[in-house]
Amino acid sequence: MKQKYLTIGFISLLSFSSCTELQQIATQIPTQTGGIAGVSSTRIAEGLKQALNFGIQEGITSLGKKDGFFGNSLTKILLPQELQKVDNTLRNIGLGSLADEGLKLLNRAAEDAVVEATPIFTNAITSMTFNDAKGILLGNDNAATNYLQRTTQTQLFSAFKPKIDNSLGKVGADKIWEQIIGKYNTFTGQSVNTDLNSYVTEQAINGVFKMVAQKEEGIRNNIGLRTTPLLQEIFALQD
Repeated sequence: MKQKYLTIGFISLLSFSSCTELQQIATQIPTQTGGIAGVSSTRIAEGLKQALNFGIQEGITSLGKKDGFFGNSLTKILLPQELQKVDNTLRNIGLGSLADEGLKLLNRAAEDAVVEATPIFTNAITSMTFNDAKGILLGNDNAATNYLQRTTQTQLFSAFKPKIDNSLGKVGADKIWEQIIGKYNTFTGQSVNTDLNSYVTEQAINGVFKMVAQKEEGIRNNIGLRTTPLLQEIFALQD
């Protein structure tokens, strides 16, 4: 599930307006000392880093607010498949408000934990070399996904998981879900158990990726969002 979401979320992350334009531009970067239209390779890499940093800063700031996840259709955490039947059953027996509260608190935990992503993503971007940038430009549709997964995925999960564990307790989600599962098991005579902590951790990370991808796509396609001279200079090369 995690791989699927990550791949979908980042297909557009560093794409140019067409594959043909991508190849035309990318093949003009033969060496680290080379460039495009008088723009050095180093400056091109700096432009990619700046765009990604903007995406991370704005994305995490947005997600870290109340309803950052819950009120955003792009990132809202929904129930895993195995709990859909629990949700439906509760609503059918008049406990819809309990189901709503349980879902909201999962999102609250993600909103509380998302700040943990900032230093990890920042380090990955700071460490990006010219060859990394060139590889993204010359690579296939999954090149950016592969780079960010390789450099951040393990760290993100390790950093998020304990924070999510703590956040679920802090916002009361653990007790609410204990009630929800308990009522469902009592009513149906079944025994449902799922690792909500790991699930919420994965979905929180996916939400960050989606927001970064959205910001990057905006910079590439909307001149008005290129708010610095560097972004204007670098992304003009694709126009």
